Amino acid sequence: MTDAKIRLFVDHLLGEGQTVPLDRDQAHYLFGVMRRSAGDAVLLFNGRDGEWLATVAEAGKRAGSLLCVSQSGPQRMPPDVWLLFSPIKKARTDFIVEKAAEMGAARILPIQADFTNSERIRQDRLQAHAVEAAEQCGGTYVPEVCNLQKLDRLLSDWPDDRQLMFCDEALAGEATSLSGASGGKWAILIGPEGGFSPSERDRLRALPFAHPISLGPRILRADTAAVAAMTLWQMALGDWT
Repeated sequence: MTDAKIRLFVDHLLGEGQTVPLDRDQAHYLFGVMRRSAGDAVLLFNGRDGEWLATVAEAGKRAGSLLCVSQSGPQRMPPDVWLLFSPIKKARTDFIVEKAAEMGAARILPIQADFTNSERIRQDRLQAHAVEAAEQCGGTYVPEVCNLQKLDRLLSDWPDDRQLMFCDEALAGEATSLSGASGGKWAILIGPEGGFSPSERDRLRALPFAHPISLGPRILRADTAAVAAMTLWQMALGDWT
């Protein structure tokens, strides 16, 4: 029972002796795809109660249930950092969401800037990618993936206590850093493939909570920039220090 290799995110209370029902998709994956059966071990997490070792109590083609046996790991919460990015091509947007979840984003916010190419997203599909990323990387927390929001509206309603790391491609090659910045609530903003418009850049640079940052000597693609920015922030202010 200790050789559990499958991890599932469940929206259900976890605790010793707790029965956890499976939905149709989970039952199909566990019993149809992975060929698990009664008595087999599975690891569960719900984003609140840590990781739990469970066994298959009932196995069916369309439903089933698991029984929590013991806690196998504590709840680990990420630092309070959001990732804001403009949607791009489908596979690359999926990549950004997956890597943000793996790297410890607490919330993922797709935004529509002046030069954003995509005007819509499938929020439910992106949320499912965040769940899969947490399942595969050993995480016990799944970040919320929000619906697409206009950047100007988001900035107008910005919370007073949250700092913004503004990744400005116009600063490529310049020496910038987060030195002197303190921890707490943060967000990281990645621009669209076409970059920020002049009016957006002027507004962002004038915001008292914004910290313009270069991501190195080269202008990065949006998906690469998201990973680079998350790494930079985590190393300077996050839980990698």
